[in-house]
Amino acid sequence: MKSDRREGTARAASRRGGRVRHAAGIRAVSAVALASVAAAAFGGCGREPSPSGQEMFVRYCASCHGEDGRGGGPASASLRQPAPDLTRLAREGRFAENELMDVIDGRRAVAAHGTREMPVWGAVFDEELRDEAYPGYTGLLRTRALVDYLRSIQQE
Repeated sequence: MKSDRREGTARAASRRGGRVRHAAGIRAVSAVALASVAAAAFGGCGREPSPSGQEMFVRYCASCHGEDGRGGGPASASLRQPAPDLTRLAREGRFAENELMDVIDGRRAVAAHGTREMPVWGAVFDEELRDEAYPGYTGLLRTRALVDYLRSIQQE
């Protein structure tokens, strides 16, 4: 009688093990399907990755500020005022990233800076991204990436 109970318990455990494996398989397939849908919905399929801050700097800023950020770009000779050395923005250990984001974005006038020769990059980014989902947010992320890159090239 005890052996009959043991066999019944073994069969029940085997059935449970099969159900557990089957449920794990369903969860794995569901996770892959969910990841595929999320990738398609959030731009993971068929889109180029967002450019890095350094790539954007070379594309948008180096013509005036130079590839090294020191202000000697090929277009700098045509400016009324020399392009600033962007490797020296951190003063006394302080990097004013909020102000720098405003300067790069350019849509908010910064009275202390006088007239503006620098392009309004926020509007440029929004225009370039107008057919993308959330162009304003993505443009802000581009500005953020530029600021992060500028932080990385600061000299003592």
